[in-house]
Amino acid sequence: MRIDKFLNAVNITKRRAVAEDMLEHKVVFINDQSVKKSKEVKVGDIIEIRYLERSDKFQVLQIPTTKSTPKSKMEEYVKRIENV
Repeated sequence: MRIDKFLNAVNITKRRAVAEDMLEHKVVFINDQSVKKSKEVKVGDIIEIRYLERSDKFQVLQIPTTKSTPKSKMEEYVKRIENV
């Protein structure tokens, strides 16, 4: 699944447009590499979102098969591993 769709599907971002904007401004990294919105996400990848004053890191546990998932199921797909 593409990173822009993944961020939206697992509720890391509220809308796909927000995810695309973050990717365009190069604040999203997979395994410490800045990525484009077409980058495919794999199980085990570490996604980092670098905000101005902090960053959030998530480990991909599984890839959703649907376009969206309930917020209550977010922990099945990603595990927050660090808040800096």
